[in-house]
Parts: sequence; C-alpha cells; structure tokens
Amino acid sequence: MRLLVTGGAGYIGSVVASQLVAAGHDVVILDDLSTGHADAVPSGADFVRADLRAGAQQVLATGVDAVFHFAAKSLVAESVALPSLYWEHNLGCTLALLDAMRQEGVGRIVFSSTAATYGEPESVPIAETAPPRPTSPYGASKLAVDTALTEYARLHGIGAVSLRYFNVAGSHLESAGGRLGERHTTETHLIPNILAVALRGSGEISIFGNDYPTADGTCVRDYLHVSDLAAAHLLALAACEPGQHLVYNLGSGTGFSNSEVLAACREVTGLDIPSQMGPRRPGDPAVLIASSERISADLGWRAERGLRDMVADAWAFAQLMVTTP
Repeated sequence: MRLLVTGGAGYIGSVVASQLVAAGHDVVILDDLSTGHADAVPSGADFVRADLRAGAQQVLATGVDAVFHFAAKSLVAESVALPSLYWEHNLGCTLALLDAMRQEGVGRIVFSSTAATYGEPESVPIAETAPPRPTSPYGASKLAVDTALTEYARLHGIGAVSLRYFNVAGSHLESAGGRLGERHTTETHLIPNILAVALRGSGEISIFGNDYPTADGTCVRDYLHVSDLAAAHLLALAACEPGQHLVYNLGSGTGFSNSEVLAACREVTGLDIPSQMGPRRPGDPAVLIASSERISADLGWRAERGLRDMVADAWAFAQLMVTTP
C-alpha cells in the first residue's frame, strides 16, 4: 500500500513512518522541516520537502492509498500568542489536504489529534464521550479538524480515524539499528527536560506544585511510549471505513505523577538530578488520564511499555544525540 505521511520527519510521524515501512508499505513523507529533521526520515521511505499546501497535491497525484496526517503546530503557549498561525496551519492546511484528497480520489486518513481538545475534564479517566472544551487555540484548531473530518465523512464518504493522546515519550529502535526520538527547539515535555539537566550536569528541573490532591502531591499525567502510540496508528488505518469518522483516545489508563517521573529518570540515569518545587501553574489540573477502553475493545490496542521503558529509551536517544557528530 502506498501511504503519505505528512510531518513524517517529526517525532511521532517519523516513528509511525518507520513502522509502516517495516510492515511492508510504500511510504512517502511530506515535511517542510520547519520543526522536523531530515535525518529522522526512516530508511526505505521517500521524502518530499515542501509545505503541506504546495506538496500535498503533488504527492497525492502520484497515487496514494491513504494519508497519515501529523503536520501541525503544537505549542500551546505559542498558540495563545499567535492564534491565527494555528488556525491557518492546523485547520487551513488540513482543509487543503482534504480537498486534494477528494480531487485525487484518496479516501482514507488517520489524523493525529490531541487530548487538548477536552481541556479541563469533569472526570477521569477521560472517555471519548467527554465534552470537548479546549482551553487554547491549539486544542481548538485540532478539534476543528476533527469536526471537519466528521463532515467530510458524512458528505464525501471518506473514512477517517482521529487519535487523541496525551504525553508521548521514549524513542523507537528501527530494525536497521537506528533510533528515532524527541527533538524540539522549544521543549515543553517533562521527561526530555529532566534528561537535559542530567546531560548538562548542571541546573535543576522545576516541578510545579506539590499540594495537589494526589498520592504524592504532584500532578498526574498520562504517558505513552512512542512505539506503542505508533502501533495504534497502524491499527487505525485498517479501521478507516467509507463514510465513517472514528475517534479514539490513547492512554495508559493509570498515569504517573511528576515525582514518579523524576524518580524514574534518576533511577535510569543513575544520577541525583537536582529539582526544585515551585508553585502551581494556573490552569494545571491535578490529574489527566485517558480511557483507552474503546480502542482496546474495537481494535485490540493497549499500551505495552511502562514508565521505565519510556525513560530508558528517551535516555538512550538523548545520549546518542550528544555523541552524534
């Protein structure tokens, strides 16, 4: 099967592309490298460097069976400062992609959505039936794409699956021995930020809030290994049915506290990584955990790797980046 992966030079997109290649698919990656990396394009995949609007029609015209759509802006704070950028890129470019798919007769798409569509939930674990109440233009723009997919399925008969997930961590070991991992110019995720302190051997990591109503007083978040996450995307492709838009949450079902994450990083690295406790950040809920019961029942997916696996693989990749010329 010939598959287009938009944003396939980014963290999650590259791992999904790698698994697609390993599964025997003919993969074309479309990425403008604004946040992606050319060396993250997996061996065996074709690469087209272009922005989504300019490149989608070009690639789709060569014959594509389905699309995996990861290309997006994804920084919450930036979306608040520059909302028009997020609406134009996340929604506008996706609508252009969907229209190009219609013109070229491509009828299946798997979309990288986000748990940010839910905002601050009324209860946890969060099920797909929870009301969407995004608190940022980032989450709102992703929710708008989910809405568009529902309409394109209803009106034009495409088959679509949206996958909503929380924190992704770890790195993916390719069959050829290479490793694909997390590299962001602006890093907002806890695990790579803790490991960056370990690599530098200086500074400290800030933990925001230790008085939440949780077991150890720190926030609890859902974490998924990137390889587990990618496996769900491959299953989702088979679930794309004409005229249907499915939404699935991906999560561990339990979650880990900030203190547990820090302890795991200290254990894996063997370093006493310095930390400081700061006040709560406004708008940070105490617990965010996804229910994955729907995708487990429908597609048989579940998270296989635990927190230590995620940290160990993230640490292996972080060390590789330091030693790679």
